[in-house]
Amino acid sequence: MSPLVWAGVALLVLTNALYVAAEFGAVGVQRSRIRRLSDDGSGLARRLLPFVENPASLTRYIGASQIGITVSSLMLGALAQATFSGALVPGLAAAFALTPAEAQSASVAVVLAALTCAQVVLGELVPKALALQYPTETALATVVPLQWSLAVFRPAIAVLSGAARLVLRMTRTPIQRHGHLHSPEEIDLLIAESRDGGLLEADEQQRLRRALRLGRRHARDLMVPLAHLTMLSADATWDDVIGTVAASPFSRLPVYRGAPSHIVGTLRVKDLLQRYVAEGPVPIGRLMRPVVSIDGDVAADRVVALLREHRAHQAVVTDADGRAAGLVTIQDVLNELVGPRPTGAPARSGA
Repeated sequence: MSPLVWAGVALLVLTNALYVAAEFGAVGVQRSRIRRLSDDGSGLARRLLPFVENPASLTRYIGASQIGITVSSLMLGALAQATFSGALVPGLAAAFALTPAEAQSASVAVVLAALTCAQVVLGELVPKALALQYPTETALATVVPLQWSLAVFRPAIAVLSGAARLVLRMTRTPIQRHGHLHSPEEIDLLIAESRDGGLLEADEQQRLRRALRLGRRHARDLMVPLAHLTMLSADATWDDVIGTVAASPFSRLPVYRGAPSHIVGTLRVKDLLQRYVAEGPVPIGRLMRPVVSIDGDVAADRVVALLREHRAHQAVVTDADGRAAGLVTIQDVLNELVGPRPTGAPARSGA
């Protein structure tokens, strides 16, 4: 077999690996890091920055990579079939007593299997793993050949992208551009790296991590359960109400009717005192204020928005059966963001 043939096969496998690495490197790279490298004077970062910052440009960049992968794979298959298959026919025919037609078919199958293994391992899995492990270095190392490929493949990218959009519109599938998406775990890692790199102070890192966790929690995770609440019965006598209010440090107390899981309102201690001074003892039902109810599955970062929408300080958290399971306040959300209240600070109202 001619050394030129082996060199051609190796070149095509490496070309495929280059495009695979470029695709995964461009998608996985951190834009902030590329921007910082560009500001520091890196020429490769300046070349790459327009692609990672613009979704449309990134889509064309990925399109060039995919065309390059397809073209190199097709050329590799054609080259191997034209050279290796013919060279294997005599050996297979002699070794297994095959007819020329059978030996030809067997040689094609052998070459296809060998090329598939080499292509998957050397042209796909290895460059993909390297790009995912070292996205910045990979993206910078491949940006120049990808820019050349963009110039060469520009007409093909336009035609193929247009055909893809047409098919998506015909099937009524939303068209989404390539972008940089990070899981919460990856964002947490980015925050830690920013702190290690001196871009964030320790307390800033903690606040950002708490804010990240807040989006993954629910109202039931922040609420104070019923068993820990100071509550009033709607049928309580005046003496019971005064005794409960006097023994409680809270400025708002939930009021239930029948069972604690049936909260019907909120009593403000300020309202109680004002009405008592003006009128003397009054039924608790005349002093109650409406209470807001939210489902326990509501995202924690939506709790504040719902409370502001209803102009309420606290809300009853309900379970799947619609019964009260606990109480959540704005203070509970703030504690989740900035940490628990210092020892000795005034107790929060409402629970």
